Amino acid sequence: MERTRLLLVRHGESQAQVDRVVGGPTGCTGLSELGRRQVAALAGRWQGSGLAADRLLSSTLPRAVETAEVLAPALGGLTVERHPELVELEPGECDGLSWDDYQDRYGVDMRADPYAVLSPGGESVAGFLLRVGRSLHCIAVDHAGATVVVACHGGIVDGSLTCFLGVAVQRAADLDLRSTNSGVTEWVVEAEKGKPLHWALRRYNDTAHLEGMGDQGRTPDPPSIG
Repeated sequence: MERTRLLLVRHGESQAQVDRVVGGPTGCTGLSELGRRQVAALAGRWQGSGLAADRLLSSTLPRAVETAEVLAPALGGLTVERHPELVELEPGECDGLSWDDYQDRYGVDMRADPYAVLSPGGESVAGFLLRVGRSLHCIAVDHAGATVVVACHGGIVDGSLTCFLGVAVQRAADLDLRSTNSGVTEWVVEAEKGKPLHWALRRYNDTAHLEGMGDQGRTPDPPSIG
């Protein structure tokens, strides 16, 4: 039996979170000052832990790429490999708007309707979760037997629980998951010839590295998409 270890890291606090704007490819301008400290704290925790990662993957959005780049030295200087399938839910034409303007122009309640898109050209929750499951499944298959660190987003992290714990898409909002910036979620994926992959959740939203930072280590009131 072959075991693959996936360490999903939600990016540090982003400037888009601070500015309360929709952080797609246009709205994302990278990490905030607090976000860089959060990820540096995780890097410091890993530096002396003996963690031996084989690959370092990242979403293509700047906040995730910066997160991976801060973590890379603590992982033996691994090259950051960017994967477009790991981005947060695609916002569509509302990208870059303030969340107040978004509510005025669109105001879609995606918790009430998982098949509604955030705005024209964007994704629905249902479509996004399909992408989350597909992309993480492919990573587990393509990197079988490896330890893979994935710098990604709250939607990817929390979506992994929906996908691999077997939650119906209509019930996904009931979980009300709110992963923390720089939190670590770990899956161990077992592969046996002729059988489906077995996903075992080892930890969710591990933020032990933020404990010494007090209130300065936490981002209050996380937005719906990050």
